[in-house]
Amino acid sequence: MPGTVLTRHGGHGEPLVLVHGLMGRGSTWTRQLPWLTRLGTVYSYDAPWHRGRDVEDPHPISTERFVADLADAVGTLDAPARMVGHSMGALHSWCLAAQHPELVSALVVEDMAPDFRGRTTGPWEPWLHALPVEFDSAEQVFAEFGPVAGQYFLEAFDRTETGWRLHGHTSRWIEIAAEWGTRDYWAQWRAVRVPALLIEAGNSVTPPGQMLEMAERAVAATYLRVPQAGHLVHDEAPEAYRQAVESFLAG
Repeated sequence: MPGTVLTRHGGHGEPLVLVHGLMGRGSTWTRQLPWLTRLGTVYSYDAPWHRGRDVEDPHPISTERFVADLADAVGTLDAPARMVGHSMGALHSWCLAAQHPELVSALVVEDMAPDFRGRTTGPWEPWLHALPVEFDSAEQVFAEFGPVAGQYFLEAFDRTETGWRLHGHTSRWIEIAAEWGTRDYWAQWRAVRVPALLIEAGNSVTPPGQMLEMAERAVAATYLRVPQAGHLVHDEAPEAYRQAVESFLAG
């Protein structure tokens, strides 16, 4: 049976695992669940350092740690899973497919690329460090993050008696992203042998051209750019995202 880091949301058939991005949480996929549960048995996953502000992970931060934890979770399922990953979750999903091909049958990669070398977290560290640990109201969250990301974070943050609290530590989140600036993941991508759908935002965080190159290098990949969307494609352009994912998984 699935462990506590996987939450089952219903549906029937082949497992479908939703893997959130940096600063996200499994609870942020609520708007996609009504149609995703028609495509299989849906689970959301909570990654280390994103499970609650009081929940620490004893291991050093590394992509390998994330992938090992994800493998432990997906390994509890009774069949290979279709991995639906956003950003960080997409990276860890394709690394899982490369390292444990027996666990993965297909990949959805949303707005993530293999090579951020030379890019640092410096430009956004002051903003992250300035975030309050707890927000007093939903209005305060929306004022900080805007309507789309604000709703996303309302669903990700710890709910307390007095407001919404960061569900992890900004220093850890910065450390996670900083690793991406020191290495690339092309070897892991080239090792993927399952079908993949790559969805790139028009206002993407990824280096230009990399996701298209990923599709060109893949064994079997479909590439879609969504011009009107930012990084949270599944929330900013939900219909385009739904149509692409439904078509891919139905095929």
